[in-house]
Amino acid sequence: MSRRLPVYLLLDTSASMTGEPVEAVQTGLQALLSALRRDPHALETAYLSVITFGSAAQEVSPLVEVTAFKAPSITASGTTSMGAALTLLSKAIERDVIRGTSERRGDWKPLVFLMTDGGPTDDWRRGKADLEKVPIATLVACAAGAHADTTVLRELTEAVVTLDTADASTINSFFAWVSASVSMSSQKVDLTKRDVGGLGDLPPPPPEINVAGV
Repeated sequence: MSRRLPVYLLLDTSASMTGEPVEAVQTGLQALLSALRRDPHALETAYLSVITFGSAAQEVSPLVEVTAFKAPSITASGTTSMGAALTLLSKAIERDVIRGTSERRGDWKPLVFLMTDGGPTDDWRRGKADLEKVPIATLVACAAGAHADTTVLRELTEAVVTLDTADASTINSFFAWVSASVSMSSQKVDLTKRDVGGLGDLPPPPPEINVAGV
């Protein structure tokens, strides 16, 4: 069995995402899936999972290979349980990702992309502590729009990007960049036989995406 590259998408589905933003997320997921299905490296190694967080965190799409992935139907409501999402992510990684042993090669360290348009309404530090117990290659946090709290995101990761607005065109640009990042990462792990290291190992983001922390 080939080594898998697990990719987890953590998506804010709180009430403030209602309307155009959540519709753009839905469209972005479909576009991401279409792009990855055209990429031979992604087809070979990438596995996708989606965790949403509104008033609660939900694993709406468990980790599966690109060919078997079905974009979930997403609706927006409630508060922003980012901490619960990080805890759920840590449990999913603990369960899903195969660790290497002397007898077998393990999976590559997961890539995580988190997108939010606000600030967490629960104990995000507990979620951060849970996530620090499991191996990840990098966490890219995206602050979508003027009301997103980059202060919290900077405490989660050095790889923070911002979108000036949370409209359809900028959110679609973000998902296009995510798909390009997964494609490049799939190719890099295949060619270099090493884990992805951070933003420097990902393609440069398009003009709509600002790098806030490197």
